[in-house]
Amino acid sequence: MSAMREAMYSQPAALRRVLEDTTGLAGAADKVRGRRVFLSGTGTSLHAAEQGARLLQMAGVDARAVPAADAVTNGPHPQASDALVLLTHRGTKRHTTELLRRAHGDGVPTVVISKVGSAVSELDTTQEEKSSAFTSSHLCALMRLAQLAAELGADVGALDRVPEAVADELKAGRSGVLPPARLLEFVGSGINAWTAAEGALKTRETSYIACAGGNAEQFLHGPSVALGPSDTLVILDGGGPEQMRLEEIGGVVGAQGATVHHIRRRELGEALSIFPLTTFVQKVALEAAETRGTNPDSFGKDLPGRAEAWSRIEL
Repeated sequence: MSAMREAMYSQPAALRRVLEDTTGLAGAADKVRGRRVFLSGTGTSLHAAEQGARLLQMAGVDARAVPAADAVTNGPHPQASDALVLLTHRGTKRHTTELLRRAHGDGVPTVVISKVGSAVSELDTTQEEKSSAFTSSHLCALMRLAQLAAELGADVGALDRVPEAVADELKAGRSGVLPPARLLEFVGSGINAWTAAEGALKTRETSYIACAGGNAEQFLHGPSVALGPSDTLVILDGGGPEQMRLEEIGGVVGAQGATVHHIRRRELGEALSIFPLTTFVQKVALEAAETRGTNPDSFGKDLPGRAEAWSRIEL
């Protein structure tokens, strides 16, 4: 069994532990309250930052996400009057480490969401994962962000229902999404545009197939015309004001000959739908790897020549 599969199926228990552990939440809320808040990360952690910004906005916070690489080069970055919420699975990535160092030097209040045992974490997620395809730590980071938003006054929904919703998604069996001949596209609206981006990232990382993912309306205005019989579209629908638009997009792309899977997970409300829908795209990614016989845990480094090439670049 892959480490990714083990981590995925541990998620309901991990989420329950995070829900029960409110250590540091009040202090984290005090750090960001009344300030403009930058949320930052890299890769999957950037997707969490984008969704976290949406959740904090529900509490009336002036929140924005910025890639860590941008924040430490020529992009927007927090000042002393702002606050930084930094997401990092292990606390070791180049740009997130540098961003945290600069924030401390500039007197920026920081809240770090990271693994259990991290020297810099203030809101713990879970034990470090063995797979490079992070799943459990991502969902636990999303839970920390939802808890923080609720602590600041957001009505995000019933957090205590999330672990069971994730368990139900895992118990539901296979996703039904098969690797297409050409392209696998994920789309979502609102907060789930970033669930779609995560689905593409995770599936490419684990199975090496061509994927894309992002905002459904942006997809409609140009990229959608490229899809045809060799392609598959996965629509991630958590409800909300754009759900009818998602139905229309599915109809158009299906008429072009593409396979369309419309995944509806509306029971928890749009904000918390990110949990079952993220679990769903994790299943797609894992199943694609298992179908193609690739190693979902290795970041491709077990392929000939890859380990040496990757040893020359700092992540």
